[in-house]
Amino acid sequence: MDRRSFLTKAAIGGTIGGAAAGLAAPAIAQSNPKITWRMTSSFPKSLDTLYGNTEALGKRIAEATDGNFEIQSFAAGELVGGLQAADAVQAGTVEMAHTVGYYYWGKNPAWALGSAVPFGLSARGMNAWHYFGGGIELYNEFLAKQNLIGFPGGNTGVQMGGWFRKEINTLEDMKGLKMRIGGFAGQVMAKLGVVPQQIAGGDIYAALEKGTIDATEFVGPYDDEKLGFVKVAPYYYYPGWWEGGPTVHFMINLDKWNELPKNYQSLLRSMAQSVDANMLQQYDYLNPTALKKLIAEGTQLRPFSAEILEACFNTANETYAELEASNPDFAKIWGSIKGFRAEHYLWAQVAEYNYDTFMMIQQRNGKL
Repeated sequence: MDRRSFLTKAAIGGTIGGAAAGLAAPAIAQSNPKITWRMTSSFPKSLDTLYGNTEALGKRIAEATDGNFEIQSFAAGELVGGLQAADAVQAGTVEMAHTVGYYYWGKNPAWALGSAVPFGLSARGMNAWHYFGGGIELYNEFLAKQNLIGFPGGNTGVQMGGWFRKEINTLEDMKGLKMRIGGFAGQVMAKLGVVPQQIAGGDIYAALEKGTIDATEFVGPYDDEKLGFVKVAPYYYYPGWWEGGPTVHFMINLDKWNELPKNYQSLLRSMAQSVDANMLQQYDYLNPTALKKLIAEGTQLRPFSAEILEACFNTANETYAELEASNPDFAKIWGSIKGFRAEHYLWAQVAEYNYDTFMMIQQRNGKL
């Protein structure tokens, strides 16, 4: 090939290639448009687990889009109250919320089923049901009626049974007890004589200190230690039978979701799943050290008695039967969870329970 001809063709090719690259740039830019959303959290900034993972989603989305898709985070009370987060998203006041479905059980008990209900699934069980048992789709079928779509965005693992100003040894001790207990579990506790209170996380300490309430459940050692509950209610009960594996959700206004480019939808869903895994791992790492610290500060650990647990289990099942008969939304989702629950705990008993039991014996004998 003639050298002059080759150079000419190369120059033309380079020009065309450069022009093509120039033409491609706007197309790429159009696929990543500049979008800014606001996300309200149900949690205070002091909780670096719950609120920290609210911020984590926005950070990851921004990094993946070179800042083109920005989700600004606001703590509970900055835009709306912590217990009004989903309401604000429904109304379109904000585009997103990081919240827990059972906060809104009063509107319809089916709200609670996407997060946690008494004697439901563990965190691993909830994740299995959500991602492979059709849970995300079933819950979104319900949320769509509220102009919402939601994706799991965290799980705390099995929670503690809460802080009490006095010891609770029998069912009689529970009667008349004013307890902050979130969501659907309060309905079960009410049948046993407890007076449930719905109070946002940031307001619990003051209510306990003033005696407005006698007890509170919240999360577990790491978060509870930060909120200082041991100073005003020394008895720390376990387990939190109403929250074996509570899922926190990213709830999104359905209209805003539908307006998003498909690549942003895919990215948001993937990043939500990454935060979902991140939160559980974080709690599993932080809770052991926090529990030791709480005990050193004077916390009195107490198990719920077999009498109390059995009564709560039976009362929960009675409540489920009533709701299945009267609430089609609840019946459909609960039927799916209930069907999987038996299978999940069969497997957990064979493998997880026996392994954990053996290892706990070794820990008790000082071999770990």
